[in-house]
Amino acid sequence: MDASAMETLFWFAVIFIVYAYAGYPLLLLALSCWRQRPVKKGNISPAVSFIITAYNEENRIREKIENSLALDYPRDRLELIVASDCSTDQTDRIVQSFQTQGVRLVRAAQRHGKEAAQKLGVEAAGGEILVFSDVATILPPDAISNIVKNFHDPTVGCVSSVDKIIDAAGKVSGEGAYVRYEMFLRDLETRTNTLVGLSGSFFAARRSVCRNWQPELQSDFNTLLNAVQAGLRGVSDRESVGYYKTIVDETKEYERKVRTVLRGIAVFMNSLPMLNPFRYGLFSWQLLSHKLCRWLVPFAMLASFFSNAVLISAPFYLYLFGLQCAGYGLAIQSIWTKRLSQNPLLKLPTYLVIVNLSILDAWFRYCRGERVVRWNPSEREAS
Repeated sequence: MDASAMETLFWFAVIFIVYAYAGYPLLLLALSCWRQRPVKKGNISPAVSFIITAYNEENRIREKIENSLALDYPRDRLELIVASDCSTDQTDRIVQSFQTQGVRLVRAAQRHGKEAAQKLGVEAAGGEILVFSDVATILPPDAISNIVKNFHDPTVGCVSSVDKIIDAAGKVSGEGAYVRYEMFLRDLETRTNTLVGLSGSFFAARRSVCRNWQPELQSDFNTLLNAVQAGLRGVSDRESVGYYKTIVDETKEYERKVRTVLRGIAVFMNSLPMLNPFRYGLFSWQLLSHKLCRWLVPFAMLASFFSNAVLISAPFYLYLFGLQCAGYGLAIQSIWTKRLSQNPLLKLPTYLVIVNLSILDAWFRYCRGERVVRWNPSEREAS
């Protein structure tokens, strides 16, 4: 390719990256100036089935059940179900010890994965609203009452919580720039139309949205798509908070990111018809921008780097290439030493490099036919 073609490739890649991270939210922000869909909350108490999915969680399941029993919601309107994915430790026995307090155990005969276990919970549930939560997520007393308020709005099909991280000392960690960015984006999507994904650790959905439960597909993303297909929307509720502890092993956190993206790609590829704007309108653009464009950023980063390397004979491009090399060099050093810089100017690019490496890894695994259905709980910091 000649210099002109390389220059075109470089700027196309740069513009693509800018659009994925800044252009999409800025367009949403502009759209929100004239299109707003506020959530009409109400103090309602529908019948709720609270479904906890567990696999070999003997060390944490008791704390989770006790936390769930302490939730401030009418007890006669709240059903607690633990869906065990054929646990082989003492998880099921511990759950059964709470049977007299109304906790039900549904157990898979064979281990098929988180979504398959959730399906057992859905089939056993009798509530109008189904709430899903991971064992590692601790909820405040008002978590259920807050999240169901959103279903007073008949346009709402599912609701996502906000994740808060607890450190080893038991304190809530400060939100990083990337987390604040994601929350800002979720708020914009809620305000203008609908979310594109839910928080998998704590979310709720109408029973009707959960009828077409796919045990092989990522439940938080697929539930949102089911809601949109039903003519409903997903919203984010900042008053519904789930707290979880940081993961001890940073390599496990990287694997979690890869697994999340890999599962998301599988759902996306299964839902390509939803990119049709004539049928799904604004959501098709959101799905394309928030999911696919974000997942294509690592390829654009590679294109901008290598095309820039070809153009370094020009002083301007040599300067840009030096900036890229410096940024990647600092990020690699931070990753290599397993210590993220506390300098916000360096922490964010390091995090972006890790995120995009995990996305690239997920694409590679997807293309070679790897799929993730089963999961193992992540080891997290002790209190």
